[in-house]
Amino acid sequence: MLIRIVKLSFEEEKISEFLSTFNAHKEQIKNFKGCTHLELLRDKNKSNIFFTYSYWNNEQDLENYRNSDLFNNVWSQTKVLFNNRPEAWSVERQ
Repeated sequence: MLIRIVKLSFEEEKISEFLSTFNAHKEQIKNFKGCTHLELLRDKNKSNIFFTYSYWNNEQDLENYRNSDLFNNVWSQTKVLFNNRPEAWSVERQ
């Protein structure tokens, strides 16, 4: 199993647009082949910082998602809202 953590930072006035986009697509992402878990976390002290936390069966499933029309659609709507470069980590449980 692969765990993917992505840190996203937004302009304050664009947070509602991000949440709308995320909520409109989260079920499709959750149901994408190989995804077994998806959640959105918000920083407790900096309300404009979010983290997506997802589980994938393997790295190939994540890559398939990252190369999909679904990802490209969601990413194109989201990336214009950032106020800082996103950061991402692929991790495994030990």
